[in-house]
Amino acid sequence: MPSTVYEHILVPIDGSVQSGRGLDEAIRLAAAGGRIRLIHVIDRGPLAVPGISASRFDLLFEQIREDGRLLLASAEAHVRKAGVAVDVKLIEAPTGAPSDFIAQEAAQWPADLIVCGTHARGGLLRALLGSDGEHILRRSPVPVLLVPTHSTP
Repeated sequence: MPSTVYEHILVPIDGSVQSGRGLDEAIRLAAAGGRIRLIHVIDRGPLAVPGISASRFDLLFEQIREDGRLLLASAEAHVRKAGVAVDVKLIEAPTGAPSDFIAQEAAQWPADLIVCGTHARGGLLRALLGSDGEHILRRSPVPVLLVPTHSTP
């Protein structure tokens, strides 16, 4: 019998306060013997801007890639310090929504749960800005735990 309900917890991170809250919750869930996989998705699509030379684009993208590696390394150290098993994966998305790649990773790993932070926006703000958490929830093959940035009374 497994020592924890969720043995493989997938945690997408982007360096925001919200993803940090999601990571902290995932650490609490995995503390009983689970494993965390941290992923960071780099979306290449929006970087293709007319007028930017290929060499300049390559330099810009390499910096974004390096920032992603540093983000993953920092989060990995945070998880290891808590005594939880962890591995990391940097995903370069040529096109499409990052949520598609997160759902694919959940299926391929295979994850038992995805934990991600959310702004906890509602109403018009969510309609205008969208919700990464909601997109992940709709595409995920496994349960998703959305961790709000703030708690409500």
